[in-house]
Parts: sequence; structure tokens; C-alpha cells
Amino acid sequence: MGNPENLERRLFRQLRATCEGHGLLAPGDRVLVAVSGGKDSYTLLFLLQRLVRALPFPVELVAVHLDQRQPGYNGAPLIEWLEQSGVSFEILSEDTYSIVTEKLAEGSTYCSLCSRLRRGILYSAAARLGCNKLALGHHREDGLETFLLNLFYGGKLQAMPARFTSDDGRVEVLRPLIECAEADIAAFAAQQRFPILPCNLCGSQEGLKRERVAELLSSLEREHPSLRAVMASALANVRPTHLLDPAVREAWLARPGATGGPRPATEEHFAALPVHSRRLPVLGSLPSSEEQGG
Repeated sequence: MGNPENLERRLFRQLRATCEGHGLLAPGDRVLVAVSGGKDSYTLLFLLQRLVRALPFPVELVAVHLDQRQPGYNGAPLIEWLEQSGVSFEILSEDTYSIVTEKLAEGSTYCSLCSRLRRGILYSAAARLGCNKLALGHHREDGLETFLLNLFYGGKLQAMPARFTSDDGRVEVLRPLIECAEADIAAFAAQQRFPILPCNLCGSQEGLKRERVAELLSSLEREHPSLRAVMASALANVRPTHLLDPAVREAWLARPGATGGPRPATEEHFAALPVHSRRLPVLGSLPSSEEQGG
């Protein structure tokens, strides 16, 4: 991935642009940064710390790690890293591993239930710690794969927004890395030698729909090297009038300054005069052959 400084600069520039473009941070924010022990959450916390130091207004970060009591879990390397980082942090412990493995049949996908349980715990922690925002480490590929999963299997156009509010309205959820490439994050994590903690749940399963979608993207990108970048741009370049959801079209046309009428023609077209017809009425004057171009 080239020079380590260039890689960090690229990731930081993208994270900062996402935060600014989507208004993720504001003066006085207290942000709970979810640190799972994976490459994404380490990178998220590292870059957010750098960004907060450069902001012209105060923002406080609180790192929170959830020990889900997976077999063989050892959080000591993560705790040591957090202590050295200088960030305020808290370690939680809840046996969600047993809940997930007991409730789901063998071969079922763990990710959805595991994610819901973990998210609920983080929402409660955010409220208890006085955090008005929760930052998660989802990256560009997470967003693209979620979009395709919803398209192929869910029958809806939905990806991962950079920000949204929890259902209970208590906390705003942020995804500052959502426009950052996973390959860049993986390379940066390796360069920084983050102490990665293995996952024995979703990370251990094979044949998942998400895995198949990721393989599809990889195969297509071999023919179109910038495929993921183009797809990410498309998610930020929506044409609501060219979709089939009437509510989306109506909302789009109802926005301030919107115009829904016909636009003036921007180019001339040949009239294509009929050579055979059955006495149809002529509603307008026909152009001469010279006006048609011959």
C-alpha cells in the first residue's frame, strides 16, 4: 500500500471528509467509540483521536469494549493498547456468545442476532456514560455488501448511512469510516501492529450470504478495477425520480426549490416522417425535407 504516512494521510483525509460532509461531530459531543478488537475499530479510534485533537471545538471520546465471553477470549492485549492510547475507556462483559449459539440452529447465521445484542448493550452504555453519539467501525465494503444483500435477498434499496438515530431516539450512531476502503484499513492495521482479537462467531462461519456477495464484488473488480469506488459514488449520487417508489419520488419533488415539470429540449431530433400510415390526424406542421437535413 506504499508509504505508511501516505496511507494514514489518505485514511485520515477520508474520515475527516465524511465527518465534515455528514456533520458527524459537533461542539460538546461525547462519543462512545465501540472497539471490538478488530482492525476496523482500532483504526477508527486511532483516526478519531487524531481528528479530535485538530478540531476547533471540544469533542470527548470514550472507548468501550464488550467481552462477549467467547471461548479462548483474551482481552489483555487490547486493554494494554487502550491504556497506552491515553483515551478514556471501559471494558464490559456479557455472555452474548452463549445466547447466540443456544438460540440459533446449527448452520444459522450468527451475525444478525449477535449484532443486535451487542448494539443494545452499547446503546445502554452510551446512555449510562452520558454519550450522545456512538461511533462504529463499518467501512466502504460493509456498506456495499449490505446494499447488495438488501437488493438481492431483502427486496429493498438500503445501505449503511453515515449517521442515523437509534429507534428509541437516545443516541445518534456514526460511521466515520463508511467511505474508507477495507484494503486500506487492513494495510494500516498491519502497519500499526494493532493487537487484533479473533472472533469465534461470525468470523468462524463459511458460506455466508455476505461472504458470497464479497466474492462477487471481487470477481467483478478483476474486470473493472474501480468497481467498488464507482459503487460507493453511486450511493451518494441517487436519482429518486428514476426509481419505482412513489413515496421517494413525491418526497424528492416536494423538497424546497424542486421542479417537477418538463425540462426544455436540449437537442434537435429528426422528425422521422411516416412512409406508411392509415389517415392519422396531423397535429402540427411538418418540417420540410431541408429542415430535416435532406
